[in-house]
Amino acid sequence: MTSEEQKILDKINDYAEKVLADIDPQKTRISFQLEALRPVMEEIANETGKSVEDIFILYMDLASEAAVEADKKLQAALDGEEGANFSSIANRLN
Repeated sequence: MTSEEQKILDKINDYAEKVLADIDPQKTRISFQLEALRPVMEEIANETGKSVEDIFILYMDLASEAAVEADKKLQAALDGEEGANFSSIANRLN
């Protein structure tokens, strides 16, 4: 992930934390969640000269990539610490 892509991901995630803070993502339709993110995606689209659809696709790709990296970090921490407790592992991941 490039630094520019990281900035886009961070911007959307920061916005999502504000506008979607009070919802349960498991119980809220994806269409509602995406509609709530539309303003920030439109802003990024205007800044980059891309379409909102392209920004949405980029966001989904970047979010997936970030999730894979987080999982790798967790697996590495678990593999490196036989008998470690959850708290010690979680503290190292931050």
